[in-house]
Amino acid sequence: MKGSLIILAFFVVGILAGFYKILPEQLLQNDYSLYALYLLMFLVGIGVGSNKNAINLIKEVNFKIVLVPVSIILGTFIGVSIFSLIQDNLSLLESLAVGSGFGYYSLSSVLITEVSGETLGVIALLSNITREIVTLLLTPVFARYFGKLAPIASGGATAMDTTLPIITKYIGSDYAIISVFSGVVLTILVPFLIAIIL
Repeated sequence: MKGSLIILAFFVVGILAGFYKILPEQLLQNDYSLYALYLLMFLVGIGVGSNKNAINLIKEVNFKIVLVPVSIILGTFIGVSIFSLIQDNLSLLESLAVGSGFGYYSLSSVLITEVSGETLGVIALLSNITREIVTLLLTPVFARYFGKLAPIASGGATAMDTTLPIITKYIGSDYAIISVFSGVVLTILVPFLIAIIL
């Protein structure tokens, strides 16, 4: 978990640096995170492209690759449905809408806020950020005890970008294509599922 803790430490340092404005004003006025994500995806792409096992894996799984995002959707919906039964604050539909973010907090929280108000939007933001942080921290544990697809399931939509490096580090770059495919499918479905549910 050393790598995951280092990632979390950088995140916390970034929050503190932004909050206390100890960085140059130029850095605070521009959003460089998108460029960092582009660089990250480029480097992961190099790793995938140079790994011949990744192409062979795709040939082996063919249409079965679709089962990964489908399983993630079903697992998430089952989990949030159980959660809605053991608490009184959120209805089943609200719980399903929050779960439909699949870790994509920036989009899901905005959509949910527009439809259902700020309170549910904040809940969606916090729960989806938590999903991403849990994936960053516990990917080694998930991979070891629950199999190579578990970190991809935990990452949800973020398995294609922010959690992809930690996922590929612990389950291998040959699974990166499955991770990216699953993340892309879930990202595309987020606005549709939220709209249907709410």
